[in-house]
This record gives sequence, structure tokens and C-alpha cells, in this order.
Amino acid sequence: MLLSMPLGRRLAGELRRLAGRALDAVLPPRCLGCGGAVDLQGALCPDCWRRLTFLGPPQCACCGLPFEFEVGAGARCGACHADPPAFARARAVLAYDAGSRELILGFKHADRTYAAPPFGRWLARSGVELLADAELIAPVPLHRRRLWQRRYNQSALLALALGKAAGLPVAADLLVRHRATPSQAGRSRTARRRNVQGAFSVRPSRRGAVPGRRILLVDDVLTTGATVHECARVLRRAGAAAVDVITLARVVRPGGWH
Repeated sequence: MLLSMPLGRRLAGELRRLAGRALDAVLPPRCLGCGGAVDLQGALCPDCWRRLTFLGPPQCACCGLPFEFEVGAGARCGACHADPPAFARARAVLAYDAGSRELILGFKHADRTYAAPPFGRWLARSGVELLADAELIAPVPLHRRRLWQRRYNQSALLALALGKAAGLPVAADLLVRHRATPSQAGRSRTARRRNVQGAFSVRPSRRGAVPGRRILLVDDVLTTGATVHECARVLRRAGAAAVDVITLARVVRPGGWH
């Protein structure tokens, strides 16, 4: 017998709650940051929560750089005025600093992939204005060599978790990183842009998904923005109507996306 849609949703919700309680009984909830006991799976303890700096307005309308005070709707930082990026808007959940670094690096390099669902919910809350316009979500890709070494693409995990939280389609393989670029760490803005230039392309089998669509690009950390700028440039050249960017964290410093 078929269940009515409202009843089916209620039963599904109850089953999820029961499954959550069973999981908590076997694996008690632990803080995403320090591993201490917390009330809910995917939560942070009060001490770890206080260490984080969540970002929001006032900020640059383009790159999301926090402003010290409100300067009016649509205001852009000096860098976005001088050299507009290929993406339309970029937003981040957290400041990448001493409070968030261990949390993010643990997710990125230490197999703490269980953090992806709560991070996806954080992204959904911070990216409400971007999600309202987005038609497709896509992650910044890893080169196959680095993917083999790391075993997972942290940006793809974030994109899939965000898509689930927001109810939007995700094309995890939309972009290809066909050149194994050296690490961006320690490079200047100019060197970073040169390093990733020409490193990305749209996967041939996915080219039909790009034209005319507004795409939300997902990455873990925005530093200078060189990588997401290059990905956005490739998508725009392939016919995307616009590209927005959402990241888990961003480096906060004067000079905007540069």
C-alpha cells in the first residue's frame, strides 16, 4: 500500500531520528574540533565554537572580504574594483585563522571526512544568497595524482554535502584538473595565478551542463582566489551565465580576493 506523502515524510523523519539515537549509543557524539563529548553528532564544544570567527556582512559584495563597518549595499573592496575576478560573488563560512586551521586541515588531510555533512550545513546557511540563484553546484577538482595520494577530494565532499543540504544538483566531475600544479603555499598573488593558468577544463562529457546556467563553485579555503578565479574563467568561457563561489574558510587580510 502506498503511503501518503506527508505520512511518508513523517515516518522517514522518525526513522532518521531512531537511527541517530542508535548511532549515538554505539558512537557517542564527539566535538568536530577537539574530540570532546558533545550533545549532537557533528557539533562543536563551547570552547572550540568560541575559537571560530564566522563571517558575514558587512563585506565586499564581490569577494566577501569583511569590512570593519557598513559602507552601503553593493560596495566592493579596492581589489575587486581594480581587477574584478571571473566569479561574480564569493562567500565563506569562517575566517581561516588559528581558531579554524586545525579543524580544516584535519578534514583536508587527516581523513576526518565525517565532518563533511555538518560543514555542508554551515555552507548552506552562509551561502543562502548564492544558493537562491544557483542552478548547479560543482567542486574545485584535484589532479588525479593528488586524488590518488589523498584518496578523496575534500571540495567534492563539501559540494555533495551542500547539495544535499540545499536540495540542488551537484556535478562532482564537471571540471577536470589536467595539470598537476605545484602547491600554492608560499607563492605570491602573481605566481599563484600563473601557477594555475590553463590547469582546468570542463569535462567533455559535461559540456552540455554549463551553457546558460548559474554555477556555484565549492572549495575548502580561499587564500588569494587564484584557483577559483581560474575555474570560474573556464566555466564562463564554456558558456556559464555566472559563477559564484562558496568556501568553508577564507584568509582575511587587506586587499580583497588578491
